Amino acid sequence: MGRAYQNRKASMAKTSDQNAKVYSSFSREIYMVAKSGGPDPDGNLALRSLLDRAKKAQVPSHVIEKAIDKAKGGGGEDYAPARYEGYGPGGSLAIIECLTDNPNRTFGDVRTAFTKTKCKIGTQGSVAHMFEHLAVFTFKGEDEDAALEALMDADVDVSDIESEDGELTAFCAPTDFLKTKTALTAMGVTEFEVEEIQWIPTAYTQLGDDDMEQFEKFIGILEDLDDVQNIYHNVEL
Repeated sequence: MGRAYQNRKASMAKTSDQNAKVYSSFSREIYMVAKSGGPDPDGNLALRSLLDRAKKAQVPSHVIEKAIDKAKGGGGEDYAPARYEGYGPGGSLAIIECLTDNPNRTFGDVRTAFTKTKCKIGTQGSVAHMFEHLAVFTFKGEDEDAALEALMDADVDVSDIESEDGELTAFCAPTDFLKTKTALTAMGVTEFEVEEIQWIPTAYTQLGDDDMEQFEKFIGILEDLDDVQNIYHNVEL
């Protein structure tokens, strides 16, 4: 499987515009998780984990607090998750996850990203079977056996554990996300480099120069859309 799951964000520029997009994305997700499960992180483990990720991404505290306060108010927008799949340049595959308050608008915007770059949007499930949906945790450590034993003792459905450059990466069932984090924390892990649920391709593809240029344009259009939360693909970068 390798560490190529990081590919999906490798092309994202560290600009002020991109930071604003990251803040907006986290704000929307925090609002939804706090609204559905409660605004108290102690009683809402999903929110606690999300806040940890937001702080790691250097989301300002005022952005976080505003999203939680908005959820406490009870009103506001009703966002729903939406997933779109399709074929990118050079036969590449893409999965786009969104949070939207207007599915028709979001579908139209995502479809435009495909058509503008001569790509083809597919139906749900058209490419997802070429990905694995997994909870991914990366942390400092080298003892794969100890990590595997801790996760098995916690009854976690483990897909794989990899070791590279002094770090371990555990791939587990997405339904065991919180159980996995709890078990790893109990064995002494205090900080996670990655703690996300991701779509990881089962195989990667390499693109020629022309297709890569079109692919970067395709990703750029998607990243500019407010409703887009995550973009996954199988392109070797």
